[in-house]
Amino acid sequence: MKKVILYHFLFLIVLAGISAQLHFGYVPAVVEQKKLLLTCILLGGFGGVLYCLRGVYLNASVRGEWSPQWEPWHYIRPVVSLVCGGISFVFLKAGLLLLEAESKPESTALGFMALAFVAGLNVDKFVSKIEEIAQASWGIERSRASKSE
Repeated sequence: MKKVILYHFLFLIVLAGISAQLHFGYVPAVVEQKKLLLTCILLGGFGGVLYCLRGVYLNASVRGEWSPQWEPWHYIRPVVSLVCGGISFVFLKAGLLLLEAESKPESTALGFMALAFVAGLNVDKFVSKIEEIAQASWGIERSRASKSE
């Protein structure tokens, strides 16, 4: 359990360092052009780590049910959350997910970031929603994992 907690805190430190560099430091023009995408990816990661730390707290401290079999999940989940944060950006940019009726530049960016955080925080529901969109838009069947929900 201690390794998992250390991993999550190191992951948070790396995310915070990259975020600080992205928003306060010098970044190349190429990175500057993709700043919102990178922010969404990072916020997905923050959401995922928050969810994992909450899981450690609940299972180890509150319920007293910590099991080492969940360790791989704790190592993989923050990475999956980073990916979901990026995917949320793509689906919003493509217009497949909508945030609000009227568009204001700063509120739109905040909406992108909020959805990315939620996508990282709740990967299962986000993936299920993306599968719903894919099924409605392109007729792609939902995965077996989503069908069991």
